[in-house]
Amino acid sequence: MKEQKIKQDQIFIGKNIRALRISNGIGQTELIRKLQLSGVNMTRETLVKIERGTQHIYATQLRAIRDILKTTYDELLK
Repeated sequence: MKEQKIKQDQIFIGKNIRALRISNGIGQTELIRKLQLSGVNMTRETLVKIERGTQHIYATQLRAIRDILKTTYDELLK
């Protein structure tokens, strides 16, 4: 089954991820490390592109980021 991508057209997911990550005092490298430890394969380069809005995010990545940042989908998708 193909994994679903979430497009960032009108929703600023990447911007919200960056803001929540910074407010939690978590650097990009630390977030990537936590993602990889939870079984989500992502590079720092991918995270940078997602935060800039130049790359779509997969649903599994979004779910893992939500869990690590201890936030809700509402906060990520607002």
